Parts: sequence; structure tokens; C-alpha cells
Amino acid sequence: MPELPEVEVCRRGLQPEIEGERILGAVVRAPRLRLPLPPTLGATLAGQQVVAVRRRGKYLLLDCRGGVGDGCLIIHLGMSGSLRFVQSDKTPERHDHVDILFARQALRLADPRRFGVVLWQAAGEVTHPLLAVLGVEPLADEFSGDWLFAATRGRAAPIKPVLMDSHLVVGIGNIYAAESLFRAGISPLRAANRISRERYQGLVQAIRQTLADAIAAGGSSIRDFVHSDGGAGCFQVDCAVYGRAGASCRRCNGVIRQIRQGGRSTFYCPACQH
Repeated sequence: MPELPEVEVCRRGLQPEIEGERILGAVVRAPRLRLPLPPTLGATLAGQQVVAVRRRGKYLLLDCRGGVGDGCLIIHLGMSGSLRFVQSDKTPERHDHVDILFARQALRLADPRRFGVVLWQAAGEVTHPLLAVLGVEPLADEFSGDWLFAATRGRAAPIKPVLMDSHLVVGIGNIYAAESLFRAGISPLRAANRISRERYQGLVQAIRQTLADAIAAGGSSIRDFVHSDGGAGCFQVDCAVYGRAGASCRRCNGVIRQIRQGGRSTFYCPACQH
């Protein structure tokens, strides 16, 4: 699933191409993805100018003005979705479900598993329920060691699934949680409320640096993620623990171990992380 770095890379690719551009309309080829698509999406988008391309967690937000009513187009890539620029007349493939039409090109959403989301929120409405439940942005100033320490005092669950709880912090997916914990030297098995304030300060720095490194590398292309230009991310090539079960730890030469937490694979070095 595309996580925060992949969505941020996508946002940065879209911004210079469509910010300030006017939408001509939309072509919808599927009645629903994870949720039903607005039946009037094409008419709603026609004439809108994209004034900002933002990200909230793993959601892309296209702020629009000047059509039948101002608003925001909300896009989530789901488990395997991708956005690519194509020529408007290019024949769609089986999983190409939505085109957003511009004068020079179309922004095409492909989503093989149909777990993505394309929704319209009119200006002035209350925050959409999908966005209202999201936690703190890990790259925002408010995400600090002091904040994370205070937020985890009542949480006895292991720290790794806690970091992946989007109601607490958004966008720290499986690969980035594992890599951040390794960089901070914290075991993924350690209870969240048994980590000191000082160690949380180190963990927050590790999370920020891991996400920044992933964005700089174009994200991770573990399965289906590709950029809007068709390129792939390469952060996974340099992972210290993720996907390296049985391999030697690059820090201590110990053996990387793989376990299951909350139905997800966890990779860590028992010697380095405690």
C-alpha cells in the first residue's frame, strides 16, 4: 500500500503539472471503488481550476475553485492504486477507472484491487469523516518526542503497531515503522508506555529522517507503486531490516529476525534493538 512517502512523492509530481490548470471534466469507468464514486463527478469538475495540491496522511487533496461550486477532490490510492499522466485519447486498460481531463493531458487512476477512493467535498462542509479521524502528521512541528511520550502513556501495546495507528500518527506504514525503530535502537516488541521520554525523542528524529530519506529516494516500490511519470521508488534497496530476515545486521552482524504483529511482518535485530 502506498504510504506517506509514496503519496508525498506523488503530490510533488502532480503539483507542477496541474496546479493552476483548469479541469475540463472527468471520465468515470467504474461505479465504485472502496466507496461509490460521485455520479456527477465530471460535471462537478468541469471548469474547476486546481489551486493547490495537498496531502493529508495518505490522502491527496486537490483544492478547486471556479466551477459550479468550490471544493476539494479527495483521492486515496488504496492498496495498489497509482496516478499517471497519459494522453487523453490513450486507450484505457482493464484497471484504469478514472480520468481527470486537462487541456494537455489526462490524470489517470489505475486501481486493480479497487480499494482506492475518489470523492468530492464541497467548500464549507464539515471535514470529511475519512479525514476527521486522522492523527498527527509525522513531519509536522507538533510531532515531537514530548508529544509522542505523552500520547503513549496509556498504551501497553507493542510500539510498532502503535506507530502504525493512523488515529495517532498518520502515514508510518510497515516498512517505515520497522526502519525507524531500527535506527532508534528500539525493539518493536517493547510496550509503548515502557519507553522513556528521551528514547521517544530519538525515535521521532529517526521517523522524520526515515521518511525524509524515503521521499528523497522516490518512496518504496514493494509491489505496485509507481510515480505519476511511470517511474519506481528505490528506498527498499537500502533497507536495514525490512525484508532481510535471516540476513546479517549491517550494524552488529547479528541475524535479522522476522515475526508477525497484528497480521503484518515485522523485521528487527534482537541484538541492536531493545
